[in-house]
Amino acid sequence: MQNEILNETGSAAPSDSSSPESLTSRAYLRLKQDIISGRLMPGRKLKIEELRRQYDIGTSPIREALSLLTSDHLVERWDQRGFRVANVSEGEFSELLKTRCWLEERALRESIANGSDEWEERVVLANHRLSRIPRSEASDHFVANAKWEEAHKHFHMTIISECGSSILLKFCKQLYDQNIRYRQLSGSKAYPKRDIADEHNAICQAVLARDANKAATLLIDHYKNTGTFVHSELTV
Repeated sequence: MQNEILNETGSAAPSDSSSPESLTSRAYLRLKQDIISGRLMPGRKLKIEELRRQYDIGTSPIREALSLLTSDHLVERWDQRGFRVANVSEGEFSELLKTRCWLEERALRESIANGSDEWEERVVLANHRLSRIPRSEASDHFVANAKWEEAHKHFHMTIISECGSSILLKFCKQLYDQNIRYRQLSGSKAYPKRDIADEHNAICQAVLARDANKAATLLIDHYKNTGTFVHSELTV
């Protein structure tokens, strides 16, 4: 059976796993996930040879993947000495949060105005699937659940997916991924004190009611609530 590589949206794209494009895609996706999840910490130097051994992928695909990740602002070119994981800062997070709220509010309002009945069904399904996945893999302490993270991104991207601008959606996805890195800092503290499922349900209901003002307010409050915890961690 032909090997498949998952693209950013989680859909399968058939590909020859030995092709240069496929190897670069595989390196890109694995590196991106390790950076977003925090397995590769901010500021860490990314040595090509070390990554080649770790991911069992050739030097050229690794180098190309790192170049792609610089466009996502997840990797930085370190003078003339190579690459490193992009650093984090309170100032950058404040800018990220503000920009994300601006862009996603516009995308949400446009989606509510233009979304079809089929889009509404996708919103309901995305929220339902998210609600059935536990935020933590463990019940007695917090362990980030990768399946929840995937479903969470899918929900948020679904509610803005009918904005009518592929460029706007691309920026929103990039900002979402950058935000996840910051959110890992506060995950174990923020979520037990909040009913995230209720927040998502409220957003979903406002979207289905086509109440753009209420949906936008709930979405921005949702992001700012998490932002408060992230800021508290960055200032420790």
